Amino acid sequence: MGTSNYSDEFKRDAVQQIAVRGYPVREVARRLGVSSHSLYKWLKLFGEPVAKSVGADHEAENRRLKRELARVTEERDILKKATAYFARESL
Repeated sequence: MGTSNYSDEFKRDAVQQIAVRGYPVREVARRLGVSSHSLYKWLKLFGEPVAKSVGADHEAENRRLKRELARVTEERDILKKATAYFARESL
């Protein structure tokens, strides 16, 4: 398996997805087809220093919670529909 040389622009865009948009490293690695190890290395090279502000932490937490809420709501709706379906079927 050979090594791929990615441009600095590609690496910066990948780091931006993690640092600015708040996507998990694992998800970005899977979507871009690179290893998580490479992304962590790029974060050290191209990421901003670890001086996060409190506001950024809250924004990231809010984004994470909104994604989780959407997922859980979707699961709940699916279960409601399944319950109604099987209740009708058993009559």
